[in-house]
Amino acid sequence: MPSVSVAEIKLGSKIIQDVITPLGGTLFTKGKIVLPRDIEIMQAFLIQQVEIEGAQGDNKPAEPVKPVAKQPAVKPGATINEALLSRSVSSLHDEYEKMLLLIKKIYQSAAAAPLPILELRGQLEALIGQLKDYHVLKFTPRVIADQDYNYHNAVLSALTSYRIAQWCGHPQKDWMQAAFAGLLHDIGNVKVDSALLQKPTPLTSSELDEVRRHTTYGYQLLRNVTAINEGVRLSALQHHEKIDGTGYPLRLEGSQIHFYAKIVAVADIFHAMTLEKAYRRAQSPYLVLEQLQKESFGKLDPVIVQTFIQKTTDLYNGTRIRLSDGRHGEIIFTDRSNPTRPMVQVEGQIVNLMLERELYIMEIIA
Repeated sequence: MPSVSVAEIKLGSKIIQDVITPLGGTLFTKGKIVLPRDIEIMQAFLIQQVEIEGAQGDNKPAEPVKPVAKQPAVKPGATINEALLSRSVSSLHDEYEKMLLLIKKIYQSAAAAPLPILELRGQLEALIGQLKDYHVLKFTPRVIADQDYNYHNAVLSALTSYRIAQWCGHPQKDWMQAAFAGLLHDIGNVKVDSALLQKPTPLTSSELDEVRRHTTYGYQLLRNVTAINEGVRLSALQHHEKIDGTGYPLRLEGSQIHFYAKIVAVADIFHAMTLEKAYRRAQSPYLVLEQLQKESFGKLDPVIVQTFIQKTTDLYNGTRIRLSDGRHGEIIFTDRSNPTRPMVQVEGQIVNLMLERELYIMEIIA
């Protein structure tokens, strides 16, 4: 085969067979034109030989590297595309904030008044209409007040549950109902003493029992609500159940748990751990994904967890990130068998997070 050593590759050469890492991941696909940083990446992965077009006696010159024209800085209103992008992101945040205000109002009256389910559905549909601009790891609400944590968790869980239902291949009729399940899963908290929900110190046994009753309270509140299906009601009841039967309130196992509740469980845990609380800092989304991976062994549905991790970490090379040590860099390669530990370029150096386990990605920089 026409292969050459990595040290001898000429810039602008075309790779004619996929470059595979020692662990079996695809580093580069055939047809790629070699750039300076690509050689560094291959050396970091200890790649020895690469099959190159024109190697072994073929005198055809390597395709030259075309310089990338530097784009001029975009001024406000300078281009249509920039204006559309700004408007698109703004629309997502605008609809998100309307949904937040509505769910806050409903929480405050749910214990005494019927849920305005049609109003909820209308605003949820408006929010879902902006889903193309929502990325689970990238999206951050514009303002998060400590006392609004439960409302943010509800709205974010709705968006993420809708996405997970799509990703897992469920019929389209289930996507909006899964979003409702995410939105209303903690509605039972309206009947729990708010001081317990905000308590910064560990709960006593009796206090923990009371907080856990939010699942049954939620089912009771939703039991007679029309325009939602039984899966939404069961999600309020079952989202803390575990596959191995160690959850609450009913210690259900595996197939006894409704699949909406399994979806919501993943969305709820992710957002609960990555949102800031009055008594606890937000955690790295990448560390939370690794925790979900551990929970998939007996606690959470493994197919849902694996799908969620694969889809959320499917970011383009060049995505800007901030590491746990404060340094900024960009993702240059993600091994799909270890998606939470990509290779990143930081200050001109390649950092392999698979090897440097003390480091992790703290946030995606939008």
